[in-house]
Amino acid sequence: MHQRKTVYKKLYTYICFFIIIAIPAMIFLPSCSTLRRPQNMQEYQYENSPYESTPQPRHTQETLPERDPDQIGSIARAAQKVRPSVVGISTTTVLEEGFGYPAQKIEGVGSGFIVSPDGYILTNDHVAVSTEAEISVILHNGDELEGKVLWTDPTLDLAMIKVNATGLPAAELGDSSQLVVGDPAIAVGTPLGLQFQHTTTAGIISALDRTVEVGTERGQNFMEDLIQTDASINPGNSGGPLVDINGRIIGINTVKVVTAEGIGFAIPINVAKPIIQHFLEEGEFVTPYIGIVGYDKAIAHYYKQTDELVDGVYVVNMDPRGPAYKSGIRVDDIITKVDGKPVTKMLELRIAVYSNHVGDTIKMNVMRDGKEMEFDVKLEEAPTSK
Repeated sequence: MHQRKTVYKKLYTYICFFIIIAIPAMIFLPSCSTLRRPQNMQEYQYENSPYESTPQPRHTQETLPERDPDQIGSIARAAQKVRPSVVGISTTTVLEEGFGYPAQKIEGVGSGFIVSPDGYILTNDHVAVSTEAEISVILHNGDELEGKVLWTDPTLDLAMIKVNATGLPAAELGDSSQLVVGDPAIAVGTPLGLQFQHTTTAGIISALDRTVEVGTERGQNFMEDLIQTDASINPGNSGGPLVDINGRIIGINTVKVVTAEGIGFAIPINVAKPIIQHFLEEGEFVTPYIGIVGYDKAIAHYYKQTDELVDGVYVVNMDPRGPAYKSGIRVDDIITKVDGKPVTKMLELRIAVYSNHVGDTIKMNVMRDGKEMEFDVKLEEAPTSK
């Protein structure tokens, strides 16, 4: 009898021990589940999370609280609108062996956003790394797809990635030319790693038309006409969207000032619109090139030290082998129009040029010594060091 009680006592102890261990396991395992990778699919069809009608990551099983729509803030509504189109981007590149070191794999994480339901994704050049990189795109619902880098531009810090999919939630694009300092700004991205995917921060438009010098592997690069914001932009946010209070994308997050708090920069979405349009209509984009470095009137004022400046793009440097130089344009000329449309800064000049194709001839009006002149510039393919 005593032995039977001892057996029951041990069995009771084992059962209690199993319950203590099993219950926490059941609580924590769902939140640690791996990303779902569709297998053997020629074309992926996007589906919302099965846990709720509003798309949420499958691996979090997050549910939205039932609230009166009037009680949901404008920032929350904007974030909910754009988040399904925001993706995480994981890259792997191989650093070739040399100088006695073996070949190494280098991994990185960034952000991007979907610009069309059939799989075009916009991000930064420094996120995509190169057309040879292995790309994994992590969707809002938790699925992971293989991506391919179709195009990059290191001077703009933009790149286009494609995944083989349909029905993806594409973002709505806004108009960055209508921004005013003080407008609300919301940044969404994947800072510091995929475990912080879809982090949302908010602030305001702090300034417009900023020029920032950025050091890259290809040398120093001047990024022009940037949007400055105090919405937090951290490593991994690069390539993610900056959106307005209506959830429309107004910029692509690119860099931040590491020595200061609350100073980040985004590329205006308008410069990417003609690029996106080329991909949607033609499936490709070959970057047209004119071969100039220019400043707008505000920046040129610091160099010219005079208030008697006209609106336009001030040519400060040129590629002597480029199309603009071949046409007769020279340093110190002021570009005022492209195909009859006024241009006042490099952003507008880029948009005008990128709306055309390599091989097209555009008309450029310039001011030289107070006289207006017109030149025909035949666009060439941009040189690349990739």
